[in-house]
Amino acid sequence: MAYSMEKLSEEKVFKDPVHRYVHVRDRVIWDLIGTKEFQRLRRIKQLGTTFLTFHGAEHSRFNHSLGVYEIVRRIIDDVFAGRPEWNDGERLLTLCAALLHDLGHGPFSHSFEKVFDFDHEDFTRAIILGDTEVNKVLSKAGRDFPEQVAEVIAKTSEKKLVVSLISSQIDADRMDYLQRDAYFTGVSYGQFDMERILRVMRPREDQVVIKKSGMHAVEDYIMSRYQMYWQVYFHPVSRSAEVLLSKILHRAKDLFEQNYTFKNKPVHFYSFFHNQPILEDYLKLDEAVILYYFQIWQEEEDAILKDLCRRFVNRNLFKYAEFDPAKEYKKLAQLNELFKQADLDPEYYLVVDSSSDLPYDFYRPGEEEERLPIHLLMKSGELRELSRESEIVDAISGKRRTDHKLYYPADFIFDESSKKEIKQQIRALLEIEID
Repeated sequence: MAYSMEKLSEEKVFKDPVHRYVHVRDRVIWDLIGTKEFQRLRRIKQLGTTFLTFHGAEHSRFNHSLGVYEIVRRIIDDVFAGRPEWNDGERLLTLCAALLHDLGHGPFSHSFEKVFDFDHEDFTRAIILGDTEVNKVLSKAGRDFPEQVAEVIAKTSEKKLVVSLISSQIDADRMDYLQRDAYFTGVSYGQFDMERILRVMRPREDQVVIKKSGMHAVEDYIMSRYQMYWQVYFHPVSRSAEVLLSKILHRAKDLFEQNYTFKNKPVHFYSFFHNQPILEDYLKLDEAVILYYFQIWQEEEDAILKDLCRRFVNRNLFKYAEFDPAKEYKKLAQLNELFKQADLDPEYYLVVDSSSDLPYDFYRPGEEEERLPIHLLMKSGELRELSRESEIVDAISGKRRTDHKLYYPADFIFDESSKKEIKQQIRALLEIEID
């Protein structure tokens, strides 16, 4: 029997708090899970710094990746199987892409990417196509198979239906992380009737569509996503921790470029500091390594790096004030000057952070980040875009919500042992008072 068709002699299961069980019968999937590149995802938190706000949010990219795989497995094995629109020959490709879709995420994910200016999806592709254990497994399934998997994850594959199962406005990725993140943060916002949605999914040539009878379950899913973004993902305390994380990495990079002598050489960062990250170095990085450096950098001579690391490690985060950059840019300029007079470098201690989300949108050709809409399958066989049938979705469709916060170290500003008058002016501008 060909390796791509090989089944395990006995089904393997992972006990899962969201889906109850994750089922594995395919040899290829089992072998991929056992690779060192996939096991690395155990050491990458799904929600980055959110554990400093919601203490239960310690789950990993490994958990999530298995969850996405399981949802896709259920869709194609239980719902799509036997339907003429579904090509069962694409089953293994779909399962592998679902399992590996987050393979390239690094420690603290998006914050780390922004500092060093790279995209984790590039590393996902590099891992799948490079000299890795993952590549060896995929190559055994077919010479061109690694490239096919990489194309699905990158959304460049011609197999649009397969892509939409993993990346669309209603995909297995979102359905897993909303429920999983809600479970581990202890909130109820991310709950929706996934069982109902799976039952009413139907394959079409270029995307998954939803039977009209399942519209209300989809409305619930979209509102769950909206609430999770503003109550969990964009929580201002979590964002404060991200600000600190980002500033620590920026400071370390700036010091390296200034030929600063570190007490402990940051060897794991060298290729990133040189803006030439290589796969071998990237795969050695996980959150345990990052936190190790944050611990030892508390002993550095540089006062800023030392202080920022102390704050992150001990959860002494920046406070925040509401901020409107369009109307308060003059205030920001004044604060910058006052921070300098107070011996606080505004580059590291006065930070504007913005959060923005578009909960649902219909197709807008030519716009950045074009989004294929969710289509409802009517009894007549006609496809109708979701917001044309749902008043709830129509009310939020295409409406981007943006929020801005100004982060600052409250303890420094309230400490009047030095620069008392300047700090009083800072507090007045920030409109904060001593308790």
